[in-house]
Amino acid sequence: MARFSTSLAAILIGMAASQSLAQNGFEPVTRDVLMNPPPGDWLMINRTYDEQRFSPLDQINRGNVANLRMAWSRGLSAGTIESTPIVSQGVMYLIAPGPGVLAVNATNGDTIWEYFRETPKDLGQFVRNAQGARGKALAIFEDLIFYEAPDGFLVALDARTGKARWETKVHDYQDTTEHTSAPMVADGKVISGRMCEKRVGCFLAAHDARTGKELWKFYFTAAAGEPGGDSWGNVPNDQRVAAAWGLPGSYDPERKLIYWSIANPKPYTRMRRHGSADGTSRSAPADLYSNSTIAINVETGTLAWYYQHLPGDDWDLDHVHERTLIRTAVNPDPKEVKWINPNVKRGEQRDIVVAVGEAGGIWALDRGSGQFLWAHPFPLDVKDFHLSGIDVDTGRTHINWDKVLKKDGDRSLICFHNTRSYWSTAYSPKTNSLYVPYHDSCLDMTANEKNKRGWGPRRAVLRPGADPKKYLQIAKINLSTGKMENIYSQPQPGNGSILATAGDLLFWGDMNRRFRAFDAESGKVLWEIVLGGMIQTSTIAYSVNGKQYVAVFTGDGQSGTAGPIALSKLKAVRGHNAIYVFALPDR
Repeated sequence: MARFSTSLAAILIGMAASQSLAQNGFEPVTRDVLMNPPPGDWLMINRTYDEQRFSPLDQINRGNVANLRMAWSRGLSAGTIESTPIVSQGVMYLIAPGPGVLAVNATNGDTIWEYFRETPKDLGQFVRNAQGARGKALAIFEDLIFYEAPDGFLVALDARTGKARWETKVHDYQDTTEHTSAPMVADGKVISGRMCEKRVGCFLAAHDARTGKELWKFYFTAAAGEPGGDSWGNVPNDQRVAAAWGLPGSYDPERKLIYWSIANPKPYTRMRRHGSADGTSRSAPADLYSNSTIAINVETGTLAWYYQHLPGDDWDLDHVHERTLIRTAVNPDPKEVKWINPNVKRGEQRDIVVAVGEAGGIWALDRGSGQFLWAHPFPLDVKDFHLSGIDVDTGRTHINWDKVLKKDGDRSLICFHNTRSYWSTAYSPKTNSLYVPYHDSCLDMTANEKNKRGWGPRRAVLRPGADPKKYLQIAKINLSTGKMENIYSQPQPGNGSILATAGDLLFWGDMNRRFRAFDAESGKVLWEIVLGGMIQTSTIAYSVNGKQYVAVFTGDGQSGTAGPIALSKLKAVRGHNAIYVFALPDR
């Protein structure tokens, strides 16, 4: 009995110490802190407004990473895991499936507080139920943690206690609208995007971070009579649908511009949306603002510029996810890059926004104006690519008309498909390179007018001619020249976000439970460990009291991103939701 009492006392002391982390000496996270975070903190999904996913920590480096050991782990509740934690002042805040939010001691995983939300009983009739919710991250500002709840509410929690300070209804889940992205706090406003099946729910919203008051909305699809409205032809306004379901956007505080990405138009096929494949233009603009980068003024919610990567999508190819902001000399190599604007001064330093589509393709655009700089059909230039060309002077894109489904029963092979998805890329200023884990897969799709989405059957396939032993690769892309190198390959797929660090390392994990550290220059594997489940997104680096940690989640995400590699064949471990955290051993 005495032994039990001693253990219980130790647990209670540990819990009290963990709670004091959040409650004592908490420093509000100001605008200045968000713009220039402490090196050891991870304050948003990809750490900084520029979405570079680069950690300036170098305690763990290529010389000692082989000594990495598990520092702590803990299980999480059952449900979907597609999220990334944030860390501030020694506290890790994370979405807990079920739904809810957890605050834990970032040095040992002990619970500090937890918030669990009751959801409506009919939630699953309209959108995913609470355990299937696909939120990507939390946000922090001042002393508040912001959570996009599955029932359509935006909730502000006290960062010290987890108590709700305010909540506001952003959308109605009964409109088949759901929170599947992540909030971002910019200029005192909480910015949120969402998945939608009706135009009423297809919008980007800004709410006052202190009160929850709605400040503006920007709809993802242009209505008749608005700029770009003609691009939808005769489609009624309420049927003009495109979502922003994926990763959240980036923010340029100097220009006061938010860069967000919009996914494919719905229903999937042109025939289903417009009545015929020629119901909208074969070149941009078509079905605005689907498959576009939009730049939005943070103060007013008005459009500064847009760029459409794929006009009038016919295949659900999703040019969505993060937009990476960097400054670099723009000097694309004609031997490496297919489409180059001839009017751009070569070698000139520019602030650019970089996009990599879920359907493949990489673009570099001017951050201030949206001017097209260069693009390439990443990961390969193949005849089945979804674009037939780009007007290099203007950047105007042209759909691959040969691949468009023009009548019921037409079948097409189109590239690429889920070549990357809701896992984040990473940029290292040390190598001026973007690192992209990608799948070498394409889409085999048949038009089916009986299906409300316009297709069936539809399946991911290995790209013709691809090496199945190299189905997953990590590309290193020089963002000045556009040169791409594949620095690592394997047959197993991966849903893990990649992380670049100042220690000249990359960290990435796969659906085969392997978590690895790579040399950022060569891609050589320097360390690896087998975990308890599939690795999902999430990989971050942070430090507490001078000690660097690397953290990753395992669990179940959207299984379709495995592509043609069936999870049963992969023998993937399902349902293992957990956090794993690693550090160098203490001397």
